Amino acid sequence: MGKISQGILGGFRGKVGNVIGGNWKGIDYMRVKPASVANPKTEGQVGQRNKFSTVLQFLQPMKDHVKIGFKDFAIKKTEFNSAMSYNLNNAVIGDAENASIDYSKALVTRGSLSPVRGFTAGSDLIGQLQMTWTNNSDEQNANPNDKAFVLVYNEGRGEAISLISKVKRTVGSLDITLPDNYQGENVEVFLSFITADEKSVSESRYGGSVTVMAN
Repeated sequence: MGKISQGILGGFRGKVGNVIGGNWKGIDYMRVKPASVANPKTEGQVGQRNKFSTVLQFLQPMKDHVKIGFKDFAIKKTEFNSAMSYNLNNAVIGDAENASIDYSKALVTRGSLSPVRGFTAGSDLIGQLQMTWTNNSDEQNANPNDKAFVLVYNEGRGEAISLISKVKRTVGSLDITLPDNYQGENVEVFLSFITADEKSVSESRYGGSVTVMAN
């Protein structure tokens, strides 16, 4: 509330409506508070919200996976928020109205362990997924006992399957059976390694979009 200091014709200090009064170097002044120009529906803001929603839709089904996969980057934020931040900045393509995920640039785990090399994925048997990779257990900080950490994302259903397998880095291959209702559908396949004590992970690698073989 404004305060009149010298009668009704004198100066005032404070705010009355959208008028602000004050005194600067002994001079009374009044100024009109500028109208708000913030528009929560500008093109840029709408586009950013669309991108955010796109990443959220991608990550929400795999929140338990990224809780493990992004724990090294959960600094003053949750693991999920760290995953949101990375993928929002690196994996979104398209314009404001047609944002989508570039799976080849997305990460579902992020860590310092030596990553997967030579990763491929396919479906040569009904309802099954086959994965192969190069044994690089002698590379940098890789360990022969590192375990395969698998993420299968079914975009059409908005579902994800997360699996820490007993299969080790040295084996170089892994087959898993998918739900029967996945037959004939496309899935996006990611593979990481996680140490035997499950304390450290590698960056995920994308094996491509695979159509699950059906009867």
